[in-house]
Amino acid sequence: MAAAATNEEVILLDFWPSIFGMRVRLALAEKQINYEYREEDLRNKSDLLLQMNPVHKKIPVLIHNGKSVCESLVIVEYIDEVWNDNNAPLLPSHPYDRAQARFWADFIDKKVYEPGRKINFSKSEEEREQAKKDFIEALKTLEAQLGDKSYFGAGDKFGFVDVALIPFYSWFHSYETFGNFKVEPECPKLIEWVNRCRERESVVKALPDGKKVYDLVCIFRKN
Repeated sequence: MAAAATNEEVILLDFWPSIFGMRVRLALAEKQINYEYREEDLRNKSDLLLQMNPVHKKIPVLIHNGKSVCESLVIVEYIDEVWNDNNAPLLPSHPYDRAQARFWADFIDKKVYEPGRKINFSKSEEEREQAKKDFIEALKTLEAQLGDKSYFGAGDKFGFVDVALIPFYSWFHSYETFGNFKVEPECPKLIEWVNRCRERESVVKALPDGKKVYDLVCIFRKN
């Protein structure tokens, strides 16, 4: 991959199974940006992470020429704006379409992430069942928004909402195993979208294997 300029320093502080980190890796891959990847131990956070994200002290953090950008969707937007001289825009050009993309990315953060976390880690069977219903309902809402399009992006192109959502696929095996359900019978068109995304080189590079994520979730559950 070629960076936008040879004198630019791009560093990503990340943790490999992080859905939010995957978004940033995916955006960087789409833009073909060279960067240095630094894996963080979240039980023993580096001084650099604490320095670059003193407010939340969380990954991912993008460091661009010594300046930090935090929060995954903010970082993806930043990447799209800074490296905007290629043919892979993630956000659409029209203000209304951009607003819609941000709305659905926010929906994903609010309606998909938390139920998924509860499916994996809740100790209450009742809470897990409710989380499963909420998770499936959110995916069906997204499937309806996708409709007959190939991707969520404007002009039927891979874009901001696709980047926000596809990392969850790496966690589907865990959700399905601990929630005792399958996504495909509930949302077949969404799985067709997943399979299209998985044909992209950027997605292959950014997303870890779901069974590897599942193994880590099992360790987390024991602890």
